[in-house]
Amino acid sequence: MKSQFPFEHPEIAAVLTRLHEASRRDTWRIIPRLPIYLWASLRNRLTSTPGQHPLFREIYSAITEERGALLYLTARAIQARHVVEFGSSFGISTIYLATAVGDNIGAGSQGSARVIGSEMEASKCAAATKNLADAGLSGIARILKGDALKTLATVDGPIDLVFLDGRKDLYLAVLKLLQPKLRPGAVVLADNIRSFEKETSSYVDYVQSGKNGFVSSTLKISDWMEFSVFEPTDR
Repeated sequence: MKSQFPFEHPEIAAVLTRLHEASRRDTWRIIPRLPIYLWASLRNRLTSTPGQHPLFREIYSAITEERGALLYLTARAIQARHVVEFGSSFGISTIYLATAVGDNIGAGSQGSARVIGSEMEASKCAAATKNLADAGLSGIARILKGDALKTLATVDGPIDLVFLDGRKDLYLAVLKLLQPKLRPGAVVLADNIRSFEKETSSYVDYVQSGKNGFVSSTLKISDWMEFSVFEPTDR
């Protein structure tokens, strides 16, 4: 039977299957909260702290298998060895990215974290770390706990791929923090462009303007993902 995942790692597939099933069970908890979140956003009542909105702190709100496949295949296509993620949650996307990096560097190359995730919520950070261990990926990936605008400032370049899936109104701030560390040709993927159009509009404008070193387009898959390639003019 053909695997639903774009790789052949049974132990990783088993962990992802469990996590995706848990995420689907959480869907009924997300949907009723979206109108409350969007109303708070329109009235500018979001917390000013960099953490996740309180309505989503204990639920998955994770990527789908489709988006996970896109992350994995993109990282494989560009032979990514150094990946940074904003908003790891329970680590589903981190697992896809770490699997790709592991496949890129080959067996026996573990030992230093090449995928750096970030998560504000301590309980999610602990769960994501355990999930990575269950998948056998602790030697490739690790999650930094705390404010990403502080923790990700410590990450060294060059960065091959960035995945943005944390608080949507912080996408642009995180991108600007990491941009000096991107290698030419680096890919930046930003999730949930459709559901959070207002919160991500400044980010989309920035990467699509043609003035800030990116070529970019919105991919209308799942909840839409902005796909950007870093092409600095001074290279």
